Amino acid sequence: MPHVVCQPCYDCKYTVCVAVCPVECFHEGEKMLYIHPGECIDCGACVPACPVEAIFPDEEVPDQWQQYIALNA
Repeated sequence: MPHVVCQPCYDCKYTVCVAVCPVECFHEGEKMLYIHPGECIDCGACVPACPVEAIFPDEEVPDQWQQYIALNA
């Protein structure tokens, strides 16, 4: 899984990260966005575009948000 959307995205209304994604790998849940691991091409375009800094490379997800790896999957 290249990138993971974490807790800061919860109830976020910004979609700038979705707009910059060249492969449209984001999907919407009830309260936040998620990245489809099989569709993400690991380009990283969404990371600097996220205004709430909620997107991390999978190997850099902070310890307190590790459960979001499974939620994105």
